[in-house]
Parts: sequence; C-alpha cells; structure tokens
Amino acid sequence: MVKQLPPAYFALVMATGIISITAREFQLAPLADGLFVFNLAAYTVLAAMTVLRAFRYPQPFFADMTDHLLGPGFFTAVAASCILGTQFLLIAHSLTAAIILLSLGVVLWIGLTYTVFTAFTIKRAKPPLEHGITGAWLIAVVATQSIAVLAALIARDWPQPLRLELNFFALSMWLWGGMFYIWIISLIFYRYSFFAFSPGDLTPPYWINMGAMAISTLAGARLVENAPDAPFLASLLPFLKGFTVFYWATATWWIPMLLVLGVWRHLIQKFPLRYDPLYWGAVFPLGMFSIATQQMAKALDLPFLDPLPWAMFLAALVAWTLTFTGLLWEARKLVTPCGRH
Repeated sequence: MVKQLPPAYFALVMATGIISITAREFQLAPLADGLFVFNLAAYTVLAAMTVLRAFRYPQPFFADMTDHLLGPGFFTAVAASCILGTQFLLIAHSLTAAIILLSLGVVLWIGLTYTVFTAFTIKRAKPPLEHGITGAWLIAVVATQSIAVLAALIARDWPQPLRLELNFFALSMWLWGGMFYIWIISLIFYRYSFFAFSPGDLTPPYWINMGAMAISTLAGARLVENAPDAPFLASLLPFLKGFTVFYWATATWWIPMLLVLGVWRHLIQKFPLRYDPLYWGAVFPLGMFSIATQQMAKALDLPFLDPLPWAMFLAALVAWTLTFTGLLWEARKLVTPCGRH
C-alpha cells in the first residue's frame, strides 16, 4: 500500500481543510472543528506514509516525481501543508503552528518546483502533449497560491517591520501563481481543442482548472484586506481588486464547462463513476470557490454575491461526503479479504 501510494493523495487534506475553513466562516463550528481534527490525523498519516515510501521505495518514488502525469501531484503536499496551517491559524488560533507549516510549505515548494520542472525540461524521453499534461499540473499553481494565502493571513499578526516583508512575499507568490496559471492553462486548452479527447482523459483533477483560479481569488481578497497595513499594497489597490475579479470570473466560467464535460463523460459516454483518489482533486475546487467568493464579496463590498458561497459550500459538502463514502468502501474491500482468513 505504501509503495503504491498516489503522490496526489494529499488532495484529501486539501479538500477536507477547505470545507472546514468554509464551515468556520459560516458559523458551523462543530463541523469546522471535527473536520480540523480529522484533517490533522489524515495529514499526519499521509506524511508518514510518504516519508516511508521515499526511504523504503526510492526508485518508484523518484520515478513518479519526474513523471509528466504523476509528478505535479506531489504539489498537493505543499497545498495541504498551507491549508492545514490556515486551519491552525483560524480555528485553533495557533500562530506558531501556522508559521511552521508555512515554512514547511515554502521548503517543499522550492524543492518540488526546481526538481519536477527541471526534470521535465532535461529528460530525454518525453511524452507527446496529449499524453503528458492534465489538470493536475495546475496543482502547482494551487500550491503557490496556498502559500500566498497563508502568508497574507500570518502577516496580520506579524509585528512591524516584518509584516511589510511578509505581505510583499505573499504578493509576489500571488503574481507568480497567476503567471504560472496562464502558462499551463494555455497548454491544457490547446490539448482540449486540438487533440482527440476520450472519456478516460477527463480525469477529476481537471476541476483544478477552476480551483486554481478560485484560490487565486482568495489570495487576492486577503491582500486587499491587508492593504491598510501595507502602504505598497494600498498603492496597488485598483490592480489587486481588478485581478481578483478577473480570477473569480475565470473560475466561474469554468464551472458550466466542467459540468457539461462531466455529463458527456458519465451520461453520454457511460464512463463508470467509481471511487478514485483523484476525486479529492474535484472536491477541493468546489469548497475553494465557496470561500473565495465569500471573501471577495466581503473585501470588495459585493453583497449581491452572498447567496453563491452557500450554494457552492453545500455542493462541496455533498461531494466530500460522497467521496469519503467511496474511500470507506474501498478500505472495506481491502480489509474484508484479510478478515476472512
């Protein structure tokens, strides 16, 4: 089980964490607290399994890291660390834990960015575009923006003058994440439009097309809220607000498109709907869109958007419940044969 652990399994922590954070914003404290405890346990188990896999099975571990399809999945560890850090800050009110997890996220982001993408650049045997890129590549964008979100939140409790530096760091990551999205989504859109597309190609991480823009919206809203404490952010306020709405509008455009493609995949092409760890990568964007819309509406004073976060939160909660049920069912199938012996 450890040897075959999918690199993207930290998406479970990402999905659970964002629903917990959103539940807190909607004053659902018992749900937020319960999911926080579950998420801490899930993160600990997955981290232990990942480290064990790296030491016991280094060859398949590093082969996955340099694989065009699997390598980007490792960035879920970065996003999971920062989302858990956000939970510690907002739910457990632990600034120390948040700083530790932000530091870990930054170290992982640097290590993975310059390992994965360097390997993709210099390796001799490369797959053609239609077999080498999926929505999972955008997890690298999510990881980048998760650092921006947590850094912006920590900056509020950080003493001057370091508050200025931390806000500048958050702004830099936010801008880089946006540029990174433009690069990758151009390749994905090209793959969509000019290569044959089968139902099996439409994997759940394609929802990250939307989720990467949703978390970019959230990071932008946090920076707008921080503007009073950072003069350089205040000077950029029209730019920050404009790009935050730009990211949100892009995320919103993707939702109907992905729903239509999902109907084509499962109802028209009859592709079976069964549990896959990759479905956590589809749950996360729904929860992220909810909290991003809620925070943007508050930061930019857009009260007419208030019903939308609730609707998306309920959709995310249903998706999380169904995916978690699938996880339990798969675990039961793995355990049952052992019990019969």
